[in-house]
Amino acid sequence: MTGARFEHVTLNRADLRQPFPHGFVKRLRGQTVLELLRRGKYLLATLSSGDVLLMHLGMSGCFRVESTPAKRRRLDPATELEYRHDHVVFTMSSGMTVTFNDPRRFGVMDLLSANGGSHTAIERMGPEPLSRAFDAAALAAGCAGRRTSLKVALLDQRVVAGLGNIYASEALHVAHLSPSRLATTIATASGRPRQGAVRLAAAIKSVLRRAISLKESASYRGARFRVYDRDGEGCPTKGCRGTIERVWQAGRSTFYCPVCQR
Repeated sequence: MTGARFEHVTLNRADLRQPFPHGFVKRLRGQTVLELLRRGKYLLATLSSGDVLLMHLGMSGCFRVESTPAKRRRLDPATELEYRHDHVVFTMSSGMTVTFNDPRRFGVMDLLSANGGSHTAIERMGPEPLSRAFDAAALAAGCAGRRTSLKVALLDQRVVAGLGNIYASEALHVAHLSPSRLATTIATASGRPRQGAVRLAAAIKSVLRRAISLKESASYRGARFRVYDRDGEGCPTKGCRGTIERVWQAGRSTFYCPVCQR
């Protein structure tokens, strides 16, 4: 999309997780994408108008990029099951069509105004997990004073940006930390991060880098996860005889080993 202009914008419904902003199509049409960035789980496209197109995939959303002629040769999406969830279609000046498909409609698209517009979720976000700004000290500082569980604190986005439910469980297992432990217990002690923060910061970076390296080379569950969706199975930690359990925290599933994650 970078460097291309929006020639046509088609909305096949009035909303996703929330309604599209007023004038969404009009404000996009004719604008050029100057830059495309990521912040946490949000994509941010800076437009020539100064506005910023904010996009979030939600749980089931994806973008399909294809040549515009190929898109036009298709049948009516209403007659094709795989395309019935094509909710937003961007026809670009580059000759490509970018389509947002989202079966569960948990995705978000918004326009942040050039006149100081902002999005609350972006403003309150913590450091990017794979950036130099995120380390044990940053993690300890973010958890300081938090009386919620460590797992819930990680999902808050103010401690670290973009870490989701699955990889929070995975990182806590690698770090051998209980998901129910109070977040403040890994905060700074005597001016230095506690060992729990050191292990967890390293584990977060490790599991995310591994996930990126796997891409589509491994099945969704087979070789990708240590504990996620593996309740009832033996713990993969060498020498541990524990069994992976599933509990609920803040409405989300948490998978962990009660033996090596104390």
